[in-house]
Amino acid sequence: MKKTICSASVMCADLLHLEDDLKELEAAGCDELHFDIMDGLFVPNFTLGPDLVKAAVRACNIPCSAHLMVSRPEDYIERFIDAGCKSVTVHLESTRHAHALLMRIRKAGASPGVAINPATPLTKLDYLIEQADRVMLMTVDPGYAGQRILPGSYDRVRILREVLTYRESRAKIEVDGNIDVRNAALLSSAGAEIFVLGSSSIFQGGNPGEALREFRKAVAHGALARPT
Repeated sequence: MKKTICSASVMCADLLHLEDDLKELEAAGCDELHFDIMDGLFVPNFTLGPDLVKAAVRACNIPCSAHLMVSRPEDYIERFIDAGCKSVTVHLESTRHAHALLMRIRKAGASPGVAINPATPLTKLDYLIEQADRVMLMTVDPGYAGQRILPGSYDRVRILREVLTYRESRAKIEVDGNIDVRNAALLSSAGAEIFVLGSSSIFQGGNPGEALREFRKAVAHGALARPT
C-alpha cells in the first residue's frame, strides 16, 4: 500500500499550545505542517503568516508547506520560502501566470505545487502538470475549516490520477477539506497521496499525535467502501 502522507493543518491547531502540539506531532511521525495563508481577498478569511512558520521551524523538525490562498501569490513566494517552507502551493485561479510561478518556486529552492478549487475544470491543469511536484484538489470551497466534503471530489481524484499516470507524471495528488478517516480512505483508493488533516481528524481536542497515529491505522485498514 502506498504511503499516506499526513500534512497537519496549523490553522486548525490550538495556537495557545502550538509548541506542545508540534512536538507531539513530530513524535508521531507527522510528515508535514500545512500553513493555510489567507488574505481576506482571494478567500473570505485571514489566517497565518511567515512569522508563525519561523516559530514552527524553531519548535520542531517537521517540514513546512505553504498553501497560498491569496490574491497576489507572486508577492509572497520568497517570503515563505525564506521563513522555512520546503514547498509552496499556489492557486491556479489566483494568478495569470501559474506556469511562471511554479518555475519561480523551484528556482528559489522549494518544491512547487498547484491547487485548484472544486469548480475549476481539471483540464486547466494540462500545461502545468510537468512543473508541479504536487496537485492539490480542494474538496471544499476554500476559506474555512469544518465544511462537508463535496461529493464530486472522489471522481476528480480518480480522473486526475488517470491523467497523471497517462502523462507519466510523478506529481502527487493532495486533498484538502473535511479529510476524516472515512473520506481519506475513499480518496486514497481513488489515488490521493497527501492528506491535509485538521479539525475533522487530528485537531479535535486532546493529543494530536495520538490522533494522527489512530488516523493512519484506520485509513490503512480501508475504513468504508464507498461514499454515500
